[in-house]
Amino acid sequence: MTFKFDNVYLQDTATIAGPYEKEGPLKQYFDKTYSDLYFGESSFELAEIKLVKDALVMLMKKTSLTKNDIDLVVGGDLLNQITATTYGSCNVGKSFIGIYGACSSSVLGMIIASTFIDSKRIDNAITLVSSHNMSSEKQFRNPTEYGAPKPDSATFTATGAGACLLTAKKTDVKVECATLGKIVDLDQNDPNDMGKVMAPAAIETLKSHFQETGRSPKDYDLIVTGDLGRYGKEIVKDYMLNTYNINLKDNYNDCGVMLYDLALQKEVKAGGSGPACSALVSFSYIYNMLKEKQLRKVLIVATGALFSPTLVYQKENIYSIAHAISLEVV
Repeated sequence: MTFKFDNVYLQDTATIAGPYEKEGPLKQYFDKTYSDLYFGESSFELAEIKLVKDALVMLMKKTSLTKNDIDLVVGGDLLNQITATTYGSCNVGKSFIGIYGACSSSVLGMIIASTFIDSKRIDNAITLVSSHNMSSEKQFRNPTEYGAPKPDSATFTATGAGACLLTAKKTDVKVECATLGKIVDLDQNDPNDMGKVMAPAAIETLKSHFQETGRSPKDYDLIVTGDLGRYGKEIVKDYMLNTYNINLKDNYNDCGVMLYDLALQKEVKAGGSGPACSALVSFSYIYNMLKEKQLRKVLIVATGALFSPTLVYQKENIYSIAHAISLEVV
C-alpha cells in the first residue's frame, strides 16, 4: 500500500555509532562514536539504553528543542519489550508509541510519525531506533562469549542509534511518499542467513512501490535496502531483473554493505543488520547527501526478519517484512 505525504519534512537527524561502525567507511558522518561496546555502563543492555539517550540529547541540541516541545516519539529496538527504547526515551515528548518491526523499524517509525503529521494531528515527532551487537546476539542467537562459529552468510548486528525529527515546518528535505510492506513467508528458516530471509520482502515491497507509483528505478538517484548484506543484495538485483525486468544495477545498494568495509572488517561476515543498520546509513550519509543536493531523491527500503529463537528452535519458518519511504530535496 503506497500513499503520498503533502506536508511532512525532515528537520534534522542524530546518529551514535559503536566501535565497529566507527571503523567503517561512513565514520565521518556520525555525530558521535564509541571505542568500546560498554560505553561506560555495566551491561550491554544498559549500553544500548545509553545509545538511545545519546541520540535524543544530540537531536535536541541540533534542533534547539526541549523534550517538552516534542509532540510524539515513535521508536523500537530488538530487546524484549523494546526496553532500550522505552528506558532511553522515558519522559521525552508528550506521547510515545513503541513499535516492533525488527530491522525495518526505522522506516516503519517514520511512516507512522509522518501519517500523524500529514493529517495535522501533530506538528512534530521524533522517530528513533537502536541495536547493539552483543545484546542482540544474546537475545536471538548465542552470547558471543560462547564462541560459536558463523558461516559467511551471517550478518553482523550493528551497534548504534539513530533519531530524526519530522515536522510540518518546511525544510530542504521532504518525506514524499511511503509503501507499507506485508509479511512474506518464502520457506526460509536459517537465522544465519538473514539476507536470504529478508530479500523476498524487499522484492515484494519494491515491486509494489514501482507498480503503485508508476515509477522505475530511474526516478531515484539512490535506492537502498536495509540490511540484506552482500548476498541478499545480489538476490534482490537478480530476482528483480529476471522476474520483473526491473534493473537495479545502476543506483542500488544495501545499508548492510555500505556501513562496513567488507574487505577489511572480516568479523562482520556478509555485512550489517539490526534496526540501527539502516538508520545509521540513512540518517547520516544519505541525509547529508540530500542536504548538500548531491542526491535529489532517495528510496529507503528497510527490511526486517520477524522471528524468535523459540520458533527457530522448533524449525518454523522465519517471516520477513519491508517498508519503503521516499525522501526528496525540495
